Amino acid sequence: MREHLKTTAVTLRGITLRPVFSLREWVNLLLDLAKIRISLLATFSTAAGYLLTTEKITVQMFVPTAAVFLLACGSCALNQYQEREIDQRMERTKSRPIPSGRMNPETALRISFGLILSGALTLFFGVGNLALALGLFAVLWYNWIYTPLKQKTAFAAVPGALVGAIPPVLGWVAGGGEILDSRIEGVALFFFMWQIPHFWLLLLDASRDYENAGFPSLTRIFSTEQMKGIIFIWLLSTGVSSLIIPLFGFLSSFIFSILLMAAVSWLFWSAVIFLRSHEDKDSLRATFIKLNIYAVLVISLLSADRLLRS
Repeated sequence: MREHLKTTAVTLRGITLRPVFSLREWVNLLLDLAKIRISLLATFSTAAGYLLTTEKITVQMFVPTAAVFLLACGSCALNQYQEREIDQRMERTKSRPIPSGRMNPETALRISFGLILSGALTLFFGVGNLALALGLFAVLWYNWIYTPLKQKTAFAAVPGALVGAIPPVLGWVAGGGEILDSRIEGVALFFFMWQIPHFWLLLLDASRDYENAGFPSLTRIFSTEQMKGIIFIWLLSTGVSSLIIPLFGFLSSFIFSILLMAAVSWLFWSAVIFLRSHEDKDSLRATFIKLNIYAVLVISLLSADRLLRS
């Protein structure tokens, strides 16, 4: 009977719903709904922002990082609810929990609101009003500015990149730093710059999907070679933005400065390889992965430098 229920499907409003019973399946569903890798990176950058101002790991650090994790997971889940019909038309996203029928939209919406509310309350009681304002602003910008903007302009990734700049600032504020301190603004600039080639590499990899789903896509405006040139410039700009960070008072260690230069050189060389490559999925995905690794490297170098300095 249990096996029969697992394979029984019900169609509701064009979406096929399949019951899920095991704990493992529910965990996998929640991880998919929360876009866990994106959420973890936001959490990681929040922790880095906290470390940059306190120069130490404390129990209190886990309050803003946990709150941002909950907000990021909830915001990603809400995004999947908002784009559930579009996701059904795209090969890249049709296996997500809602379009695949593994979770009904109402459940996803309740989960998203629960996660966002939990994150907001954690910030309110555990950190303060300014951190709460930053966290809610990020959610509002992602779900009510960037998400609908993607259906109106092919350049939505530029204003949408603001979301990636907020977590390190939130962590900085939670650790007692001033929001207008130029040092954290330099770090935020790096995360803003990084977001744009991150999304455009994904776009180029799934360009036909985006076009079929009705999104205004840059691939309708520029040729593939032009897009590669644009992304190449943004990859270089991302590297340059990370080189500016030491000018704001971070990376005082000579060794970590050398390591940053090595990481930037690696990113630049990866960008050259990408520009020279033929149009193929492997090259796009390899560059996408390298860019993500680079962001983690920069965060790790900044955090390690501050911890060893204390």
